[in-house]
Amino acid sequence: MMLEQDSIESNLILARTHMQRGHFTDAIALLRRCNRQNRHVLYEQLLAQCQYEIYVAEPPRASNVLPWPEQIDDVFAGASGLPEIRADQLNARTLAAGIQYHGALIVRGLLTESKASEMAAGVRRTLDSCGEWHQKGQPAFESPWYWRLPLSEECELAQARFWVEGACGVWTVDSPRMLFDLTETLGQVGVIDAIAGYFGERPLLSVGKSTLRCVPSTIRVADWHQDGAFMGGDIRSVNVWLSLSHCGEDASGLEVLPRRLPRVLPTGTHGANFEWSVGPGMVELAGEGMSTVSPVFAPGDAMLFDHYFLHRTGIPEAIAKDRYAIESWFFAPSAYPQQQLPLWL
Repeated sequence: MMLEQDSIESNLILARTHMQRGHFTDAIALLRRCNRQNRHVLYEQLLAQCQYEIYVAEPPRASNVLPWPEQIDDVFAGASGLPEIRADQLNARTLAAGIQYHGALIVRGLLTESKASEMAAGVRRTLDSCGEWHQKGQPAFESPWYWRLPLSEECELAQARFWVEGACGVWTVDSPRMLFDLTETLGQVGVIDAIAGYFGERPLLSVGKSTLRCVPSTIRVADWHQDGAFMGGDIRSVNVWLSLSHCGEDASGLEVLPRRLPRVLPTGTHGANFEWSVGPGMVELAGEGMSTVSPVFAPGDAMLFDHYFLHRTGIPEAIAKDRYAIESWFFAPSAYPQQQLPLWL
């Protein structure tokens, strides 16, 4: 046991040395390799910190100067409603066609049901650990489930933590174990490669827009929005909205306008409840006679869309259960929202 502890400490020392020398990718590779072989909370915490600090040292920059988006054929031409594919059909081409022509792409069985259930349990443990942290008023330094990424006091985005955690969520980066599991899993099932192919460059994961969430069965009100209203329109984005429980029948899901919108709609008008939300009258105008839809999701299903997609939490009449899900926003380095903070993948 002592030898194993000595090995962990020596690996951490080596990783910190890489970081001090500015060799962040070496530190990340080392920590990932070590954690795959012997999972440890300190590996996961330092890995999360390193994935952030690499861009503190050197902010995101373009790696692709080609025109974007690339012109592609609509492989879903003639499809009724939102296109749906199996997990093994997800690639840059299907992703691009789904988003650019139809607004979104549904991927059935992106994760196995057992993997989705495992991750839902992780979300529950994270939320419980977050609640314990708030109750005790002190950080759980040895917790793999809830450990706040150190951000500077001047960081404006850090204030959003309180809003997220007050709405039954936790930033994925603030759960080192879930961050590791999620990025490993999305890499294994081909999501990150598909997004990289779509962007034409390696994607970054957002700190403040990637969230572990449990929406309670008591929810009764939700507002329409486009995330571009918060982040701006001149960006490249993909949100991977991943269902970890049955959604849309007896638990909340997503209600969406199933069409491509080329711009951010006016907010705070047409009956909107908030300055940032899209009013129901504007939704009707944007739909041009098209009805909104509320897809039903099984554990492990996903919907991928960008910052123009108009949606809100779907609240079915028979709602009786909590909904577990993870949303992960990816951005391209060449068009990254200024107010967001990136994580290296």
